[in-house]
Amino acid sequence: MKQDTFNTVAGTLFAMIAGLHVLRIVRHLHASIGGWIVPMWVSWAGLVLAGFLAYTAFRQKK
Repeated sequence: MKQDTFNTVAGTLFAMIAGLHVLRIVRHLHASIGGWIVPMWVSWAGLVLAGFLAYTAFRQKK
């Protein structure tokens, strides 16, 4: 796989993950994993991390 293709795929996936975190934050959706209620701050951290990784992947594409 070419580097540009990899960066596009990775950036798109990370952007989608960031979008799902935004959706959870905006809609106040509850999430649980094995009975553990995931706090909302986890989505804030996930949004920042996934957004940064998407930005970095798309920036590397240039």
